Amino acid sequence: MISLPESEDDHLHEECAVFGVWNTPDAAALTALGLHALQHRGQEATGIVTFDGRHFHMHRGLGLVGDNFGDAKVIAALPGMHAVGHNRYATTGDTILRNVQPLYADFEFGGFGVAHNGNLTNAHALRRRLVQRGCLFQSTTDSEVFIHLIAISLYSTVVDRLIDALKQVVGAYSLVALSNEALIGARDPLGVRPLILGRLTSSASESSSPGLGGWVLASETCALDIVGAEFVRDVEPGEIVVINDQGVHSVKPFGRQRPRFCVFEYIYFARPDSVVEGTPVYEARKRIGRELARESGVAADIVVPVPDSGVPAAMGYSLESGLPFEFGIVRNHYVGRTFIEPTDQIRHLGVKLKHSANRAVLAGKRVVLVDDSIVRGTTSRKIVEIVRQAGAKEVHMRISSPPTTHSCFYGIDTPEREKLLAARHDVAEMAKLIGVDSLAFVSLEGLYRALGENGRNAAAPQFCDACFTGEYPIPITDMLEADTRQLSLLAEGNSA
Repeated sequence: MISLPESEDDHLHEECAVFGVWNTPDAAALTALGLHALQHRGQEATGIVTFDGRHFHMHRGLGLVGDNFGDAKVIAALPGMHAVGHNRYATTGDTILRNVQPLYADFEFGGFGVAHNGNLTNAHALRRRLVQRGCLFQSTTDSEVFIHLIAISLYSTVVDRLIDALKQVVGAYSLVALSNEALIGARDPLGVRPLILGRLTSSASESSSPGLGGWVLASETCALDIVGAEFVRDVEPGEIVVINDQGVHSVKPFGRQRPRFCVFEYIYFARPDSVVEGTPVYEARKRIGRELARESGVAADIVVPVPDSGVPAAMGYSLESGLPFEFGIVRNHYVGRTFIEPTDQIRHLGVKLKHSANRAVLAGKRVVLVDDSIVRGTTSRKIVEIVRQAGAKEVHMRISSPPTTHSCFYGIDTPEREKLLAARHDVAEMAKLIGVDSLAFVSLEGLYRALGENGRNAAAPQFCDACFTGEYPIPITDMLEADTRQLSLLAEGNSA
């Protein structure tokens, strides 16, 4: 009999957030505010590095932004008009303090702090090479590779050393870095991970350096409003932006390539009020919901989102189908990720800590339940159980992404492929496993149409959609090397 695991985590976890400011009073406070707006991208740890013109200062800690930077004394201990910050969800390395970013090092040219969002797919190969050269690693995160590559570079300027490092790494990344002379932002050549440039418009920032004002680099536009900054533009794929007292300078050291922005930013990761690559996320998710209704409409009474990520898509589904939109499930926002689950019985009930049925809405109804994705399927099944126990007559689940059949190696913490429900079962089997009357996903072509494309260009896809297709646009070097070594060991064992 096919069964689902009961206790494993069942989410695609957010990546990380990066934020940096240049030339503004209270840089640490603004960075903390920016990181708070980006808290959805990482909840395990956070950190800030500042520069006061002479010295660098740093505070890093496990937990949320408010837990670490809610104390005015902590902010006061981070003086300076320049800062970089980071929120972390671990995709590589354990959740321990030495892995918390920004990472900082003292070089011959001065201090250097770096915060990185993404994943380097050749980090293990580079690490082995660096260790052989005598480099001593202080963390287990792939981000430290940047520090050592910069340290051994023979170039003279910070920017040239960083370019030298970036030309050796393979993977998806957005990073912000702070040196004695500049705030630096960079995106990988395909632009898989987001990074935007903003301008601080407050009178305080402008008075510090007349005619210049302050500048912001951030993962998403939602971080700009909270610090009083205006959106300027997206940092381009393969671009390095250098911000100093002379202004903003652009360096493009890589040959131009076709961008492959992560399509899951539109589906789930970005905050709904952000604008990514020129597209408002909220509107994109509603359009996906409309497409979902056109492709897989079903006779029903109400449309119910799985909160909170399913809300915009459910609104779009409701608008297209003409079915009433109802909050049939209520989410408890006061349950943290670290809630104690001491026994199997309590762990089994864990989903009810976050989601409760609105019985008055669900009883006797044919329900279209809209969510953003199905990973392992455990949470989906428990939510369906909650809806049925509340008296729903039928439950039809609709998913605003195609089936997730492959793992991500570019900065999203997904399970191994054999643990992904869609990698092991077809849609009919999945429907039976999670206990719904019907199940449908938006098609890959429908997703592209909802995002303003005429369809997916199979020869040159417009987005990174490897989690749906298995077509990885950036070589997954470490994974291929590991597979080769495993095959080699198996061959040795078979010949013995």
